[in-house]
Amino acid sequence: MIMNKDIESKKNQNLNSSLVAINKFFEENNNEDLLHFVKELHNADIADLIQNLDESKRVQLINNIKDDFDPEILTYLNESLKEEVIEYLDIKKLASNASDLDVDDAVDVVEDLEESEQAKFLENVSAKERKLIQEGLNYPEDSAGRLMQRNFVSISDTWNVGDAIDYLRKETSKLPDDFYDIYLINTNNTISGIVPLGRLMSSNRNIDLKNIKNKETRIIKVLTDQEEVAYQFNKYAMVSAPVVDENNFIIGSITVDDVVDVIEEEREEDILKLGGVGQADIYDAVFDTTKLRFSWLLVNLLTAIAASIVIGFFQASIEKVVALAVLMPIVASMGGNAGTQTLTVAVRALATKELTPSNAIRIIAKETFVGGINGIIFAILVGLISSYWFSSPQLGIVIALAMILNLLVAGLAGTLIPITLNKLKIDPALASGVILTTITDVFGFLSFLGLASIFII
Repeated sequence: MIMNKDIESKKNQNLNSSLVAINKFFEENNNEDLLHFVKELHNADIADLIQNLDESKRVQLINNIKDDFDPEILTYLNESLKEEVIEYLDIKKLASNASDLDVDDAVDVVEDLEESEQAKFLENVSAKERKLIQEGLNYPEDSAGRLMQRNFVSISDTWNVGDAIDYLRKETSKLPDDFYDIYLINTNNTISGIVPLGRLMSSNRNIDLKNIKNKETRIIKVLTDQEEVAYQFNKYAMVSAPVVDENNFIIGSITVDDVVDVIEEEREEDILKLGGVGQADIYDAVFDTTKLRFSWLLVNLLTAIAASIVIGFFQASIEKVVALAVLMPIVASMGGNAGTQTLTVAVRALATKELTPSNAIRIIAKETFVGGINGIIFAILVGLISSYWFSSPQLGIVIALAMILNLLVAGLAGTLIPITLNKLKIDPALASGVILTTITDVFGFLSFLGLASIFII
């Protein structure tokens, strides 16, 4: 944790120093030094600069570097900001600068362009690149086909180590810039094994490649969802994997650097969905952000109305015992917080496949039991405080019972809701929170006010 903080601190220091330098160049109108400074930066750092400058200076920076703008910078930008930056770029020049991009990165750039801009971009790349980009765009978004690189190393599984090394030395122009594994192809032109590059280089030349290949050959189907791809890479500690079509012919390769991006993207997406906001929220226009959040606020309003209706049923009871109005938010709030804790654990467990049909009942029982234990502990605490505060032991018992019941329900609902939504093919991160809040609020008010009406009034 300390190391992560140190890394983050250093990153912020580097970014701040770069921002100071850029702003100084702007003030001095020193475009020559500005260009030289930016050229020395990594594309990811340039993207950070673009994201942290205000709009006017962002445009000024882009206008200064647009003639030599590396399209890879776009792959590091937030989706909303990427669209904004593209508006200031010349598509023809952008395409001409894209010759060194990996196909997966080129697809990432092109997919965010308007149709007319896509056509213009594709017109200005080589026929080979155009074909590969178009093939990539034909695969579903967030699939392995969009992630994969088309350049990989495959050789005959009848070769030995010496044959493979000689081939690699001879065909350097055909090799990817970075690769970690060599794929073995059999006589049917399908994959028969994977040989890590390090193992190849450390083996004797006369050893057959079949004898040093991995024990298991893990492949990725081209239509596999990127979240599943990330799960497999994480589970099996993979650094690369071959991508195959419906006939099991190798058509590409996915490397760990692409998967790291996916893991980060999926993590952010789930967190933002739980909060009812979008990934591009911070960079969207005011109207777009308002429109996006409005729908979720409207849903929350409806759930609040449902809770208010329940309270309305007990209006007479509240008028007789004012203490009920003072204490009832405690029960609902504790249930909501306890449920959110359980929900967060369950959604994450579903995403990482730690929560499966085989262990679902055990986890549901555990979380419900945890809710019950916490309910008893806080019931005693709140019951004693309420009894002393309002000089009413009966009121203390009522709120204690309501607390236990609501935290039990919170633990149960916090696991059942995401599991049910996942079974219905609905994203649990997107819809679970609203449903859970409704249940804990309504049941919390209903149990507390209902018990009070029975035992006190």
